[in-house]
Amino acid sequence: MAITRPVKFTARHKHGLIYAVSLATVLFVLKWLEFRFVIIDHALEFYTICIALLFTLVGIWLALKLARPKVKTVITAENTVRAVAPELSRREMDVLEALAKGLSNKEMAAALFVSENTVKTHLSNLFVKLGANRRTQAIDKAKKLGLLSSSSEQVKNDTLAKNHPKV
Repeated sequence: MAITRPVKFTARHKHGLIYAVSLATVLFVLKWLEFRFVIIDHALEFYTICIALLFTLVGIWLALKLARPKVKTVITAENTVRAVAPELSRREMDVLEALAKGLSNKEMAAALFVSENTVKTHLSNLFVKLGANRRTQAIDKAKKLGLLSSSSEQVKNDTLAKNHPKV
């Protein structure tokens, strides 16, 4: 615990320490240049330079302070899930579940007792609502949005195992 205190102090007071060290350096240089001699002979130039440096430093500090973002925005998957979940009709959900099982359009049409064109229409609507271009994207986005459970993935694996038995 005692080891972390100096690290926290230096991290917290970094700018103050830099300011203190720079002031000590300036004072040392001024003493070395015979401070009184410089001020007496070149008082106007000395004060002009000091004021210019002061305003420059304040300007830099103010610009950095104003340019820094006040609020850090953190986007997590959980926040986007609640905000983006689209409203799907019951039939679109049925098609989405069949899609997750890995069924073809013809197989979906037979399972849902609709025509193949109706399945294509529902798929098109799903792609638009989920913002997907392909079947795999639609399934992935639906899982991220919580529209599909992990049990549909198990059903897909079982279906693939039936259709493609190992040799």
